[in-house]
Amino acid sequence: MDKKIKVQLVKGLIGTRESHRATVRGLGLRRVNSVSELEDTPSVRGMINKVSYLVKVVA
Repeated sequence: MDKKIKVQLVKGLIGTRESHRATVRGLGLRRVNSVSELEDTPSVRGMINKVSYLVKVVA
């Protein structure tokens, strides 16, 4: 079974660090309220953890 995580961008990227913007783009998120469905891997978890103040995991 492939586990999936849905991630939603809840805050804008203006004023954030360049590396955090790159991480959000790497998660496949473009604009506020966009949702991306990703595989549940340790690397994806780490990316979500890095920008946890910008995103939320939706069910």
